[in-house]
Amino acid sequence: MKKANFKKSIDGLKQFCRSSARHSFLSFLVLLLIALLLGGILFYKYNILAGQREPEISGQPIEFKENLYQKILGEWQKRGERFEAAKEKEYLDIFR
Repeated sequence: MKKANFKKSIDGLKQFCRSSARHSFLSFLVLLLIALLLGGILFYKYNILAGQREPEISGQPIEFKENLYQKILGEWQKRGERFEAAKEKEYLDIFR
């Protein structure tokens, strides 16, 4: 029973593809209209509505974590030292 339904859906998909290929200009216009509508909706949502809303301000002040900042600076310094050491190292020329 399921194979018949699967086969019907495959045949229907093939028929739809053939029909849309026969009417390719109309299919193009429909797909273009759908793309324009979706683009307009996204533009409205993320540009127009976002500009009208007021940003939410939290009551908590921003907390600066000094110890985490020092850890990150130390890591960057270590990486910088390794980078500088790699610049100064001379490698053998394998093509000579």
